[in-house]
Amino acid sequence: MENDYSNIAKQAAIKFEKLLISQLERAEKIKTSQQPIDYLSLPTIRIGICGGDGIGPIISAEAESVLRYLLSSQIASGKVELVTIEGLTIENRIACGQSIPDGVLDEIKSCHVILKGPTTTPQAGDGILNLESANVRMRKELDLYANVRPVKSESQGIDWTFFRENTEGAYTLGSEGIDVTEDLAIDFAVTTNPGTERIARLAYSFAEREGKERVSIVTKANVVKATDGKFLNICRQVASEYPHIQTDEWYIDILAAKLIDEKRRTSFKVLVLPNLYGDIITDEAAEFQGGVGTAGSANIGDRYAMFEAIHGSAPRMVAEGRQQYADPSSILRAAAMLCSHIGFLEESGKLNSALDYCMNELPEAIVTGRPGGATCSEFGAYLKQALAQGR
Repeated sequence: MENDYSNIAKQAAIKFEKLLISQLERAEKIKTSQQPIDYLSLPTIRIGICGGDGIGPIISAEAESVLRYLLSSQIASGKVELVTIEGLTIENRIACGQSIPDGVLDEIKSCHVILKGPTTTPQAGDGILNLESANVRMRKELDLYANVRPVKSESQGIDWTFFRENTEGAYTLGSEGIDVTEDLAIDFAVTTNPGTERIARLAYSFAEREGKERVSIVTKANVVKATDGKFLNICRQVASEYPHIQTDEWYIDILAAKLIDEKRRTSFKVLVLPNLYGDIITDEAAEFQGGVGTAGSANIGDRYAMFEAIHGSAPRMVAEGRQQYADPSSILRAAAMLCSHIGFLEESGKLNSALDYCMNELPEAIVTGRPGGATCSEFGAYLKQALAQGR
């Protein structure tokens, strides 16, 4: 039996060695990253629209329609070009055997920014090809290292901005785990100095620019000592460069509790955290402003950026024939973030204001996901009316 264990361990070590080399190479590559792109200096900003799966094509088509209305003058002048990118469906990805088919990835890379609908990811036990998440693949291919998710609720005194590290942690090798034996499976989490430093620096520079007085570092470093410990220590080093900003440290489990603590939650401003924790906690946070269907998400890199709804593809809605009632609010919030990112601050503000009006003050625009509420297209029509009226 001891010899059997030794052989099993040797086979696992061969795969682990390959993973280690790839991650060491990736860490070196991060150190040579490009300077952030100046979008307004470009003769034409190419915005790619990817529909995705399930309700994705419906809500992304509505978002594209709103963008064409909002950016009509920029499109007419040639400053902005909207490009519809097909092929990011689960059916095509399975047929090609790739998380993002090569041709689709080439189209994505030909754009400067992407607005993306939700995509379906196969999970273990589905009985279909075990593809890596298209989101994870896109974040790695385009080096979209920062997932930025704002959450606001004036009535509850909430104004949070989450900076989730997007290319490391438990997700970067999520499809590369090892089934060592029938009794043992092992996955891997990754933390690098340059990867952590750039997300921490982005969080602190945002806090400084926006006048936020506090940054909270979130880990489970008391238990996950190597990777979370490194994340915490690198964030501390960056924090030392911003002595005028308060820094506090939280374990992810108690942070999840304190976000629902009415006395404590208003003190949080900017939060920086590893990949998996950020994914989970931002979904919880979104509930305070109406749920994941109301929150947008930005995935930022130096060369590319991708903006998306934070919810899934809602296969149950499609199976029940309710897809026309899908709420486009999340991807529209993402579209507003996209506009801000490429330098159209006025248009971003107008879209956010119109969304606030339609979601909070216009009963006939309320989307319930079922008959009786507004359809996706009806919400889009009300939104355009609000934009036209300067709401």
